[in-house]
Amino acid sequence: MTDTVQHGPAVDREARGDSAPGLPAAPSRGHGTPDTAHRPTTQERLDRRRRRQGLALVAAPVLVVVLFVGVPVVNAALFSLGFTGGLNQALADIGGDTVHGFSLAVYGTLLGNPTFLRDLAATLGVTALSTGVTVSLAVVVAVILRLRGGFLGKTLSVLAVVPIFVPVVIASWSILTFTDAQGFLRSLGAQFGVDVPVWGYTLVAVVFGSVWTSLPFAVLMVAGALQGTPDALIEAARDAGASTWRVVWQVLLPMARTPLVIATTFTVIGVLGAFTVPYFTGPNAPTMLGVDISKYFQAYNRPQQSTAMAFVVFAFAAAASVFYLRSTVRSNASELEKQKGRS
Repeated sequence: MTDTVQHGPAVDREARGDSAPGLPAAPSRGHGTPDTAHRPTTQERLDRRRRRQGLALVAAPVLVVVLFVGVPVVNAALFSLGFTGGLNQALADIGGDTVHGFSLAVYGTLLGNPTFLRDLAATLGVTALSTGVTVSLAVVVAVILRLRGGFLGKTLSVLAVVPIFVPVVIASWSILTFTDAQGFLRSLGAQFGVDVPVWGYTLVAVVFGSVWTSLPFAVLMVAGALQGTPDALIEAARDAGASTWRVVWQVLLPMARTPLVIATTFTVIGVLGAFTVPYFTGPNAPTMLGVDISKYFQAYNRPQQSTAMAFVVFAFAAAASVFYLRSTVRSNASELEKQKGRS
């Protein structure tokens, strides 16, 4: 009876893994022993398999982008900086005025060329004007469609989207025949004794063509955003005495801020690198940089200079895309905050 009482607590301590007084601690079953080794559960194995499958699916397009976009871009950048070996050897051999060895001489020569600076200024001016007109027209069409609708709104929306289905080459030729010396505008003005200016083969015709090709996307973006604006916000603003202008400026446009930034960014990028419209409708001088790149590469046999021009255009396009990225990041962050607040 005494032994049972005396040894009972010791037995209980051993069952709990504790050691009896004066005895070393009982060895615990630590991690890493064969009987307690962690084995992946079925769910963990499924998660690993899904991750591998996802990586396998993503690997193919990423590899295509790297091989057919990343490698040529890096190679072209090196060529413009004077690395003429390897894949650039052929272009360096057949091209004229090729700079060998790492330097910024090609860019320095371009920035010191008055002709290039004139064409750069023309490109930036046409881009700014075309973007402003395109976004303004898109806002007007979207606002009429949202606030008024009816026959007028539907007609304007259809007319604004029609250019999507017209090839750029045909549109450029139509604009040229519409604005040149024997075009429709001159003929119409002559019927009323009005001397209409000749805009064919001028930068004005390039602006017309750029707006024509860029307007559909901008209208779709802005109109889609305004259509999603709740009616309650518009009715509340009108009940508070706001005019139509204040409703547009303080209710509709803030709701379409991100689509407006997207439409503006893509219009800027599209006009900056345009070739078909300025080639068909623009003047011989000044010319857009898209046409200059083609001329320097083919007609002038200056592939290194044309590559440097392409990276100048890319630099301005990248600067424009910063606003798009900032707007997208802010929009996503606000959406995440809203979701966290709801949860």
